[in-house]
Amino acid sequence: MKILAVCGLGQGTSLILRMNVETVLRDMGVDADVEHIDVSAARSMNVDIIVTSQELAETLGTDTGAKVVIVNNYFDNAEIKNALSAAINS
Repeated sequence: MKILAVCGLGQGTSLILRMNVETVLRDMGVDADVEHIDVSAARSMNVDIIVTSQELAETLGTDTGAKVVIVNNYFDNAEIKNALSAAINS
């Protein structure tokens, strides 16, 4: 499974999100390749799941082919786990 952590510039915020997504996935026992990237580059990536904010999800649009997971607080591992669980199990 390939997952993208997406923020506006693909540097600081998405790196924090990526690290927290990796922690949550490890705790869930899910093996995935997680990368962080900016919103523009994310549009052209072939991935299974994109984790981002509501605002950036709207910027991405619906033509990515990936499940888009909305996370409001990138530091809240419980929120990240709930959002990823729903996407992985659907």
